Amino acid sequence: MDMQALLQQAQQMQQQLMEAQQQLDEAQVEGTSGGGLVTVKVSGRGSVEDITIDPKAIDPDDAGETAQTIADLVLAAIRDAESAVEELQQEKMGPLAEGLGGGGMPGGGMPGLPGF
Repeated sequence: MDMQALLQQAQQMQQQLMEAQQQLDEAQVEGTSGGGLVTVKVSGRGSVEDITIDPKAIDPDDAGETAQTIADLVLAAIRDAESAVEELQQEKMGPLAEGLGGGGMPGGGMPGLPGF
């Protein structure tokens, strides 16, 4: 077992992890619902940053129904955005977890180091 090679591999993986995290910090995804009546912008880390509601979603003749409809549309758009964030995170972080043998599970990952 070559400790120098293992340390170098660990440093490369750490650098790749930092780069992936930086890309997630800078990324922004959108979720929509109601055919675009509601749009939610979410960071690559999953924080909701903006919600836009098209005025067409509002029925001035039925405020109660409109409020419930908008709430449902916002929730659906957030869920759509969360799904997009999960895909983005898998795209950026998935290869790193595979490099660790499925996230550091025993028996896989970095050869020669138990538990990695």
